[in-house]
This record gives sequence, structure tokens and C-alpha cells, in this order.
Amino acid sequence: MTVSKKSLHIDIPVKLTEAKVVFSIGALAFEGDLPASIFHLQLIENDVADWKAISEVVAVFHTNAGHVTLHDSAYNTDRGIATGNPYKGLVSDLMKRGVQIELCGATAKVHGWDNADLLPQVRVNTDAMARTIQLVQQGFIKITE
Repeated sequence: MTVSKKSLHIDIPVKLTEAKVVFSIGALAFEGDLPASIFHLQLIENDVADWKAISEVVAVFHTNAGHVTLHDSAYNTDRGIATGNPYKGLVSDLMKRGVQIELCGATAKVHGWDNADLLPQVRVNTDAMARTIQLVQQGFIKITE
């Protein structure tokens, strides 16, 4: 993403003391070569750090975005390529910053993936819809990507 050198005035500054957010990621849209959902997760993590806020951020990958959670070999098999998972470093960085990464169990079943196919520390939920409902009922704000 190109950064403008123009000055931008923020009319509505936002600073939160707490953020409970679940990202529902069913497909990848891109800003340049970076998936927008990952860019947005990085953005909210930067905001939370700047605010020194308490946060819980969960990213639920499902449907046409589930492959983001696969290790290189499983990714190559699923995508029919030999380059490995290009998102693994970005996902790993998000997890180091406190984002919980989850894969929809229904998506995994449809694709024939098991836990051994996933990047380290990726958790599998029952299914994306049930998990999102659960988190919203617990006070999380849902962002759909």
C-alpha cells in the first residue's frame, strides 16, 4: 500500500480502552498483494497497542479463506502449487501479537484437512457460524471480511 505524503486531519479520533473483536474471513480480498483481512488485523493490533487497550481479537478463517491456516505441504496439496503458504509469516506474526487464529471445522471437513495440516497454534472450532454467534453473545463485535 502506498503511503501518501499529504496531511490528513482526523475528524473523529477513536481511542478505546477495550476491544473484543471477531473477524469472520470467508474469502480473501486484496490491497495490493496483501489480503485486506490480514492488513485490517494488523491495523487493529497497532491501534490496540497505541491505545494500551485490553483486547481479545479472534480471526475465524472459513469457506474460501481456510487455506490461509495450512502449513506448506498441506497448502501446496490444496492449492496445486509448490511454493508453500505465502501467508504463514503474516499469520505467525498476528499470533505473536495476541490474535487467536481459528479454522472452521466444517471448512476443514469439506477439504479433508485435519489438525496435522495446520500451522502451529491454529485452533479448530465447530464451525464458523456457531463460533461467531458464541463470540458475539460474549460481547465481541463482528467484522466480516
